[in-house]
Amino acid sequence: MKVSVIVPVYETWELVPGLVERLQSQTIDSREYEVILVDNGSSVVDEASLPAGYILLKCEKPGSYAARNRGVESARGEVLAFTDSDCLPEPDWLANLVEGIGSKELRAGAVAIRTRDKPNWVERFDSVKGIPQVKYVSRGYAATANLAVPARLLRSLGGFDESRFSGGDAEFCRRAVAHGARLRYVDNAVVGHPARTTWNELVTKARRVKGGQIRNGPLKRRLLWVLRTLFPPVIEWKRIVLQNKAPVSDRLVALTIESGLWLVRMVETTRLVLGANPERR
Repeated sequence: MKVSVIVPVYETWELVPGLVERLQSQTIDSREYEVILVDNGSSVVDEASLPAGYILLKCEKPGSYAARNRGVESARGEVLAFTDSDCLPEPDWLANLVEGIGSKELRAGAVAIRTRDKPNWVERFDSVKGIPQVKYVSRGYAATANLAVPARLLRSLGGFDESRFSGGDAEFCRRAVAHGARLRYVDNAVVGHPARTTWNELVTKARRVKGGQIRNGPLKRRLLWVLRTLFPPVIEWKRIVLQNKAPVSDRLVALTIESGLWLVRMVETTRLVLGANPERR
């Protein structure tokens, strides 16, 4: 088995059929890859939607990184390819992502934000902010929405940090690079990612990310994140302004929403410092 595709699922089983349809359309020989979905405690599990041969596992420990590690335990592939239940891989995604991958090489593919024909203001914000994988890679990490890792390398490093609900992909990539691995961006290995459509979805993500920043990692870094949250998001505002490919109107929308999310992050930071549980969705 050449590749194991591992997908954590938590309360998003309505999206799985779309993902499965894309995975069944991959150009790579179907005998060379397996698909492992790991349910992470969903209230409804639609096992009937999975084709024959797809593997469904259960992970009782909360958190997508714990679920990914559960998938790794059963994976037979020499390479592990990670994506998410809300992603829609292009037909040549898997072939391009893993072709010629080295034993100490991480591959990160592009994540393209997809909006509806008439996007609302939340979608316009998400299309400006997006998941800038190429920028992440330039900083030494990548998102597991589109990431390939040699199985032996990931296992030798102990897998993902299961204590995290957010940021475990960045932490693992940095750890792998520190141990001599190379992180490479592959622009022709593309997965689509639907833009978020509601304010509540943006708030949930902002809270989850803030939980990963405040609750995990070295104490010094966590304190820096607390302090950074208290100040206006000037860096994020600047990044939005410099998104030259986005219309000016969309950038203005994004600036407004980013300002609102700053307040959300400050409230969430206060909750976390006072001992509240971090968001996991």
